[in-house]
Amino acid sequence: MPKISEKGQQMPESPISKLVPYADIAKKKGHKVYHLNIGQPDIKTPKVALDAVKNANFEVLEYSHSAGFESYRKKLSNYYKNQNLPIETENIIITTGGSEALLFALGSTMDVDDEIIIPEPFYANYNGYTVASGVKVVPVISSIETGFALPPIEDFEKLITPKTKAILICNPGNPTGYLYSEVEINQLAQMVIKHDLFLIADEVYREFTYDGFKHFSVMNVAGIENHAILIDSVSKRFSMCGARIGCIVSKNSEVMSAAMKFAQARLSPPTYAQIASEAALDTPQSYFDDVIVEYKERRDVLIAELLKIDGVQVATPKGAFYCIAKLPIENANDFAQWLLETYDLNGETVMVAPAEGFYSTPNMGLDEVRIAYVLKKEDLIRSVQIIKEALKVYKK
Repeated sequence: MPKISEKGQQMPESPISKLVPYADIAKKKGHKVYHLNIGQPDIKTPKVALDAVKNANFEVLEYSHSAGFESYRKKLSNYYKNQNLPIETENIIITTGGSEALLFALGSTMDVDDEIIIPEPFYANYNGYTVASGVKVVPVISSIETGFALPPIEDFEKLITPKTKAILICNPGNPTGYLYSEVEINQLAQMVIKHDLFLIADEVYREFTYDGFKHFSVMNVAGIENHAILIDSVSKRFSMCGARIGCIVSKNSEVMSAAMKFAQARLSPPTYAQIASEAALDTPQSYFDDVIVEYKERRDVLIAELLKIDGVQVATPKGAFYCIAKLPIENANDFAQWLLETYDLNGETVMVAPAEGFYSTPNMGLDEVRIAYVLKKEDLIRSVQIIKEALKVYKK
């Protein structure tokens, strides 16, 4: 039988999805499963976006421009400018989700065996994208004790080699919810100038910040125009995960010319999803105001409930809608599977994402889970109650 590729063998499983078969088994038993494992918001998609698709009238569903609809890119540029981000239409290429934007960024800036430094824990699929691109992840470790703040710049500089091409950050962070400050972003900016590196910033959770903290974008830093690459997406901003529309943004014309060749190779992003995404830009500010209030309340409830469990350590997120919780166990993979396969509390159980998959350093995060607070408050309270009771049984 022919062998699959080394790349195929090295491609990591998703910690977010790998336990789905066990969740399916639990559901077949009649158990209710509270999904804390995946960042699928329950917030309604803006009606203006859904109506735009319903009202679209085509006789032929054609390719769009490889860079995406010009009308959408112009409108997106205006949206960014309203957010005080100086981004022009020509700085934007529409992609099939933020995922493709990141693949275009890696493909445009890095060759096989080049290195990219990423603060960990990080979004698990970064491991997959880098394997697919033949790129080596070099992790710089942040800790729950500091709330997953940016590691000291000297920790980054110790890891830079002639193979290092970029720094990748997620801001606010998935899976930690950490929001990098203006000071931290400027520290990174000075470093990428000093070492002539790219700074790739995944800013798909930009709107989701709490407690008066404000997001500071890499596109706001003067002097790094040729270094900065922004990854963005409509998935979480407009609760449109299924649309699969994102974009890559940069003022570096060589990067954008290279990314355009990747865009041409995949022909075009999906038409109906672009229609929905363009229309979504007309969503009123009140939508976001309400969403932020709701997520902050969910965050506060979740953190308060988790801290009631003996031995649990959790950092309060400043943004996004995730947190990392350190549990009083040795193996979160085993615990997460056991929750679905063996345990229930009055016919209910919980699905969490083991945090090991959000690290690339071996044996890191073994006692941690990522929790997405995308459920209503009463469901979060019930979920943590189940975890609390489950830990008592599991530890016996």
